[in-house]
Amino acid sequence: MFLLDNKIVLKNICFMSTRVKIYTTDYCGYCKRAKTLLQSKGIPFEEIDVTHDDAKREWLVKTTGLKTVPQIFIDEQPIGGFDNLSQMDKEGKLKGL
Repeated sequence: MFLLDNKIVLKNICFMSTRVKIYTTDYCGYCKRAKTLLQSKGIPFEEIDVTHDDAKREWLVKTTGLKTVPQIFIDEQPIGGFDNLSQMDKEGKLKGL
């Protein structure tokens, strides 16, 4: 087993080690700020663009109770939007992701 480009490789099988998912739209300024913050910290993330995906957007609202983006999940748990992510950064809670 070894790490290669943020993927764990085990017996020729690749698994993404991404713990962070960010749901975005293509016109959202706070989405861009959240992605920039994650990139500046070297934190890998999966971006899910819900701009034209009504079903995924509906799921997101049902799951988080919020209609705004970005919505950020860490280890499959919703943590909120950019303000929440920024606060976690200030508190040092993003280290190790």
